[in-house]
Amino acid sequence: MPAIERFLSLAFIPALAATPVAAGDFAFVTNQNSSDLSILDLDARTEVKRIEVPGKPAGISVDEAHGWFFTVSPDSKTVRRFDIATATEQSETTLDGGPIGVAVDGAGGRIFVSDWYNARIWVLDAETLEQRGTLETGSAPAGMAVAADGSWLASADRDANRVSVFDLTTLELRHAITVGERPFGISAGPDGMIYAANVGSNSVTVADPATGQVTGTVEVGERPYGIAFAQGAGFVTNQYGDTVSVFGLDDLAVEATLDVGEYPEGIDVTEDGRTIVVANWFSNSVSLIDAASRTVTGEIGTGDGPRAFGHFIARDHGEGRP
Repeated sequence: MPAIERFLSLAFIPALAATPVAAGDFAFVTNQNSSDLSILDLDARTEVKRIEVPGKPAGISVDEAHGWFFTVSPDSKTVRRFDIATATEQSETTLDGGPIGVAVDGAGGRIFVSDWYNARIWVLDAETLEQRGTLETGSAPAGMAVAADGSWLASADRDANRVSVFDLTTLELRHAITVGERPFGISAGPDGMIYAANVGSNSVTVADPATGQVTGTVEVGERPYGIAFAQGAGFVTNQYGDTVSVFGLDDLAVEATLDVGEYPEGIDVTEDGRTIVVANWFSNSVSLIDAASRTVTGEIGTGDGPRAFGHFIARDHGEGRP
């Protein structure tokens, strides 16, 4: 794609098929190049609103239990909390270092923000955004994942080739797990395992958070970035391949490779597990994948440079319904 086309902001790209998405699902997509956030109605398949988020936002995490979503802007080192229903900013704080990723511990009333430059994670109060402390990680922590039962937090420490696992009750380091080369995105699987996308070795490492042992490796496409799960499978964005690899959770075998937009990064799944949503950084769009049939069913335009690094799908954005 020519460079000029990469940076055009698309208002709407028609869906390729009429496969329905769960009613009420919205994607909150951080657009790094245009310093804003696109709110996409996944049922209507259109962008319904775009809000300014200064500082080139990348990290995103939703907290549906409290009706919030959080963004991280690396350029301005700013963390912001927004109301899901109205998309209005409620609070913000500025950090030092290199904030990039964000994860929510809803039960504990905390959020975690990774510091790329200082091998640490900030622990912030979710409501006030006041600092509660820091956690020491390996070099260049990026993505983070919180266990479904709230028992652990894991970070992908890119330059240390490791994953750090913390006990969420004590905040003590439980394990430092050696994985593939340069892990960046990380997710908690439905099987309770940790899945780390290794951009340097084109693989996904599977690790047990209880024992700290690596239990498997999946060879995927070129420069894997993010991982989501649906229909008994893992879906991995491959930045350099412009594809998504699909692998089975039972045997860790790649079952399909799907063409999406250019330079796919953030990936998430709708609440019903039927639709995978992929943010395409260079295409200024998100691709929609039917998780059961493993087919791309549509595309929606976004702002310039969508990253959506984290969990970005929530329900019932009040101002978004037609």
